[in-house]
Amino acid sequence: MKGLELPKESLVKVENAITDAIMRVVEISNSSGAVIALSGGIDSALVATLASRAVDVYALLLPDRASTLPEDMKHAEVLADGLGIDYEVIEIEDIVQSVYNKRPMLGPDDCRLAYANAKPRVRMIMNYFAANLDGRIVLGTGNKTELLMGYFTKYGDGGVDILPIGDLYKTRVRQMARHVGVPENIIRKPPSAGLWAGQTDEAEMGATYGEIDAVLYGVFDLGMSLDEVEKAAGVSDATVRMIMERVRSTEHKRSMPAIVMLDQALQP
Repeated sequence: MKGLELPKESLVKVENAITDAIMRVVEISNSSGAVIALSGGIDSALVATLASRAVDVYALLLPDRASTLPEDMKHAEVLADGLGIDYEVIEIEDIVQSVYNKRPMLGPDDCRLAYANAKPRVRMIMNYFAANLDGRIVLGTGNKTELLMGYFTKYGDGGVDILPIGDLYKTRVRQMARHVGVPENIIRKPPSAGLWAGQTDEAEMGATYGEIDAVLYGVFDLGMSLDEVEKAAGVSDATVRMIMERVRSTEHKRSMPAIVMLDQALQP
């Protein structure tokens, strides 16, 4: 989609805006720095790289034996070492398994998604535990594509203090990652939330990031109709409508919980 990729001068402005925002949140909250969960993927690598230029960053590597690839942890460790970020590795499989063990009447096929979503929620707990210990904020790693698609776990990886790349489509995340020097072996990996073995973002969402970004950018940034987006992006009608339905059905993830207003009920 024309206009989706950013020119060089915009990449520099975005880099400065993100680092300034992270620094400002840390200062306003009177925090000592930030905590980030490093997965070995591009999003957390980009956020960690940018944040390390602005504040003191402490990283958590939170693998689980069932679904985390050894190469992902290696990439995360090498990145942290290269950035000069202190980190610790905490295996979370036993914690996640303990949640599953409390419901012994359920088989693996009965609760695959619920079990998978327990992993990012455990990671959120570990992030905030570390943040509370040192008086830090928690950095989120969600990008604009994931947020609009609702492709994150509510109160899991969505439970953070700031989303530094939350206004960057995945296409632009890749651009920014190359711009700031994220290792190419991280950039080129198939994106995965690490929810189960072999899981990938694109397979789960049902379209490539290129297709999704083109549709979202056309609708939300250019104000195009669905028919116009279909023609301009070269994406099928079914894919366009699937993407927009996911945006609609996941609105609750992007909003604070609804408050039941009682004005009328309390009228005499």
